[in-house]
Amino acid sequence: MRSWYPPAATASAAVYDELLRAPSMSVGSYVIPAGTADPQQPHTEDEVYIVLAGSARLEAPGGSAAAVPGAVLFVPAGEEHRFVEIADDLHVIVVFSPAEHTGATPAAVSPPAR
Repeated sequence: MRSWYPPAATASAAVYDELLRAPSMSVGSYVIPAGTADPQQPHTEDEVYIVLAGSARLEAPGGSAAAVPGAVLFVPAGEEHRFVEIADDLHVIVVFSPAEHTGATPAAVSPPAR
């Protein structure tokens, strides 16, 4: 078992820390201090953000969503996105599927054999 607690934002820029890696997924923490820019680029994997603390907006071509504690936000592989209007230090858990930077294409889902 591995436990993680959101750190105090002491950096002057966004910090990502991978916490777990398996072929099917990776999990990390992402902390963006208030008033700084989110430098991320599109990923080759689907991505889920679970907001632990702070406030911001997640912007993508399809619209934007509030990034507030308790929010669960999904971004499909390849989609431009970034957090903006970071008013309070933003702490999120990030889940990539498959694992980040694998560039893998998820296998096609087939119905079960009968």
